[in-house]
Amino acid sequence: MKQLFIALSFLTRLPVPRVEGSTADFAAAVRLYPIVGVLVGAVVASAGVIGARVDPWLGALAALIAWTWVTGALHLDGLGDVTDGLGAAHGDRDRMLAVMADPHIGSFGVIAIVLQLAAKLVLLHLLLPQQWAAIVAVSAAARMGPLVWARWLRPLRPGGLGATIAKSVRPRDLLGWAAVLLAGCLVLPALAVAPLIVAALAVWFRSRIGGVTGDVHGAGIELAETALLLAFVLYA
Repeated sequence: MKQLFIALSFLTRLPVPRVEGSTADFAAAVRLYPIVGVLVGAVVASAGVIGARVDPWLGALAALIAWTWVTGALHLDGLGDVTDGLGAAHGDRDRMLAVMADPHIGSFGVIAIVLQLAAKLVLLHLLLPQQWAAIVAVSAAARMGPLVWARWLRPLRPGGLGATIAKSVRPRDLLGWAAVLLAGCLVLPALAVAPLIVAALAVWFRSRIGGVTGDVHGAGIELAETALLLAFVLYA
């Protein structure tokens, strides 16, 4: 339970009891990220369904606001940082990491965040209110990504988030969540593309960035969520 509270306090703004945990507890909390995703998705879907009773676009906007609030825009920040780093790198990995570590946001990051929010708004409008369960599933499945990326991609910053969680993901964690995802596919077939999306992002991170950081994990979650939302729209 301690690790779940740590995961919730790190990834969301949901009110949870404050717990003291070691670095190992913080790292091990990555195993519970998909559970956090279920709770995040439930908040988003609830806001969307309630708003859609007035108007479908209002439902989509309510869901998007809830998504941004409940995550504290943490993953959007990662997406902005990664985009800024890639845009300014010009093939220089050290410069890319330096830009990603800069707390200020540049034009590349602003554009990426705006496009991400616009994409989610449109996709949420197309899914709500009937496919609210898809939103819960998308949020959970996207947070399985960090388990894969932490296991298979090298951390780029010693002592950073990527390095902290790199050794905490065990083979049985991957197998367990893979089984859960497979079961989910029986109810929501569009989830079958989730492993392909996670794998494609892993290949892209390896080729363009060379590994993972906390920002890369956040960007990956955002991109996986949008890709999965699109998959559900196309399947429908």
